Amino acid sequence: MKRPLMLLGLAAALASCAPAFVSPPTGRIVNTSSGQEGTVSFVGGSLQPRSGAARLDNNVTIQIGEQTYVGRSVIIDSASPAPSPFDLGLQFNFGNAWNSTGNRDPYYGVGGTARTPAPRLVSRTGNLIARTDSNAPRTLTCTLTVDAQEHGYGECTDNGGVRYALQF
Repeated sequence: MKRPLMLLGLAAALASCAPAFVSPPTGRIVNTSSGQEGTVSFVGGSLQPRSGAARLDNNVTIQIGEQTYVGRSVIIDSASPAPSPFDLGLQFNFGNAWNSTGNRDPYYGVGGTARTPAPRLVSRTGNLIARTDSNAPRTLTCTLTVDAQEHGYGECTDNGGVRYALQF
């Protein structure tokens, strides 16, 4: 009985040391006039701000019906912070404390703190441009809003003026 429990414990310990697998962000895109749905797949990490060299590769694939769009997204390295709540603390002390000579002295006091925490990072903005690879290429141009966990939403327009809603 001890051997299976020991093996189970060893397996759990090894599993906790394994790196976490983060799959590439995926989502959906919907044509706002016809309701036709499609899928959006991003390369892992492509929804984080990057240096200029990393922005040159295609990092997104969009499938809408029979059309496959390939392109790249660029996330701007500025964020809109959430409003910081004001933090206020107040304390009252009533009781006896020991003084430096070892006698008890009555101690009464009031203390408090007031601070404004640092703003939280909420979202980054960016864009996405993708096109089909055909004789008559079609283009999608999107604006994105992305959080730190690479989840977000956006609006797209194709070269014919059709609008799409994007969620990932």
